[in-house]
Amino acid sequence: MWETSARLLRLLSLLQARADWTGAELAERLKVGLRTVRRDIDRLRDLGYPVDATPGVAGGYRLGVGAALPPLLLDDEEAVAVVISLHTAATGSVAGLEESALRALTKLQQVLPSRLRHRVSAFQAATVPLAGAAAPAVSADLLTGLAAACRDRRRLRLRYQGRGGLSEREVEPHRLVHTPRRWYLLAWDVAKEDWRTFRVDRIDGPLGMPGARFEPRTPPAPDVAAYVSRAITSAPYRYQARILFHAPLEAVAPQTSAGAGRLEAVDANTCLYVTGSNALDELAIYIAVKGFDFEVLDPPELVPVLREVFDRLRRAAERSGPPTTP
Repeated sequence: MWETSARLLRLLSLLQARADWTGAELAERLKVGLRTVRRDIDRLRDLGYPVDATPGVAGGYRLGVGAALPPLLLDDEEAVAVVISLHTAATGSVAGLEESALRALTKLQQVLPSRLRHRVSAFQAATVPLAGAAAPAVSADLLTGLAAACRDRRRLRLRYQGRGGLSEREVEPHRLVHTPRRWYLLAWDVAKEDWRTFRVDRIDGPLGMPGARFEPRTPPAPDVAAYVSRAITSAPYRYQARILFHAPLEAVAPQTSAGAGRLEAVDANTCLYVTGSNALDELAIYIAVKGFDFEVLDPPELVPVLREVFDRLRRAAERSGPPTTP
């Protein structure tokens, strides 16, 4: 009896971990025969779990969509990860998610075993949100709608507030990419016949229902996240900068973020930083405070601004008192 119950839990966990399983794959994982797998599937159905079966050689099993959400089986690390994610979502940038995340967090904490509750409470006690400029919030419904269109390969007509004003765009959505502050949609723009990156908080919403299915295109780069990082750290700004740091990438990387610029190794002792800004003085300060020697490759207008900032800082230091001796 206990062996059968443990096997049913293991089977349910497998069905929740992946969309489709063949009977042979489940039998191999559970170390039983195909007939036992079929009996266990029937037991799960008797317990109210909607398990769909597809007959034939290429057939298999998947956990279907039921009238109610079935219980999830989580191991210790998964449970802690879900709690931390919910805690983050409660103060995140997805509009309307805070209350739902708090409700789910409360329910999950009530059923956590004491050993996990202690770990979670330690995390919550030691974590406080950093006050600062509020990130633009996006609708949870919009995000899930865009994600579904990416998954189902459905065209969308979007109302988008770009730099040139409000426009309607027909796109083939590919991936959602997010930084700590913003969400982006990478999509093929049908009218422009090229890849475009859209800020999700500037999308008013899809116009009508998702359109026809499309054949997936080859992505603009093997690393989609790196491609979006390049698009959002230079193209939107008036000035695009290329800075050569005289330090190894491993040393500079902790001082940068994917949302602010792109960092590439040149050799063992130098790395290239590509970023952008609408103001040269802000760009000068931003680069200088990294704490590494550097040289400006582009734009040339940044060099005299660096000199002006240097002179201003030197004068401030001289007025602030005599230099300290080591």
